[in-house]
Amino acid sequence: MTNTNSKKHHDITISVIVPVFNEINTIRYLLESVNEVVCEGIRLEILVVDDGSTDGTTEFLIGHTDLYTSLHLNESNMGKGGAVQQGLRQAKGDYVLFQDADLEYDPKEYVKLFLPILKHGADVVMGSRFLAPEWTKVFYFYHKIGNKLICLLFNLLFNTTWTDIYSCYLLFRRSLIDPEKLKTLGWEQQAEILGNICLQKPELYEVPINYNGRSYEQGKKIRWHHTFKVLFTIIKTRIFPTNHSTQ
Repeated sequence: MTNTNSKKHHDITISVIVPVFNEINTIRYLLESVNEVVCEGIRLEILVVDDGSTDGTTEFLIGHTDLYTSLHLNESNMGKGGAVQQGLRQAKGDYVLFQDADLEYDPKEYVKLFLPILKHGADVVMGSRFLAPEWTKVFYFYHKIGNKLICLLFNLLFNTTWTDIYSCYLLFRRSLIDPEKLKTLGWEQQAEILGNICLQKPELYEVPINYNGRSYEQGKKIRWHHTFKVLFTIIKTRIFPTNHSTQ
């Protein structure tokens, strides 16, 4: 299956990687929303990685092949990073974009992310929840403090000015990362990916995005203790970088 949006020409293919674990309540609407995205000059490849779901998500995905380009089923739960790594191995697009399977981030925002690529040839575009969005749902105070600490350390070590490095919406040229060289499989993997990308001196952009955060009762999975692994990964990646470029 390919994205069926009607466009005059497809200049750029973006692989949307959707890691999924027990998201039966949101997966249909999420994938339908991705398929509704229309942007001239952009074609979407939708790659779903089911990370050992046990709530009926797997069965739903198998029965609805029209909603995605390809599906990979992990035999056991590998964590978000493991699911992302599998998606990167399958991706064939010019760029890669991460999309969580919950509804905290809306695919309607994709056009904002695509504009720096179409207008400026950006290598990396990050969607920021703190860069003057139209609106954002009030969420946990200690999550915001953790986010600020992570961004501060990252910016100090990599000489960047990111405002939200742990936004779900990270869009980058696929050639900048070799999935076989990734060392982490947990939440800290995004810091490893972004750190190795930034060391290659690409063209970096941020755009504002809206955010509809969910509570732990609604299924939010990240916890405060993940911050320590992220901070360690930022430092380790800066001191011991790995060249992930496949070019």
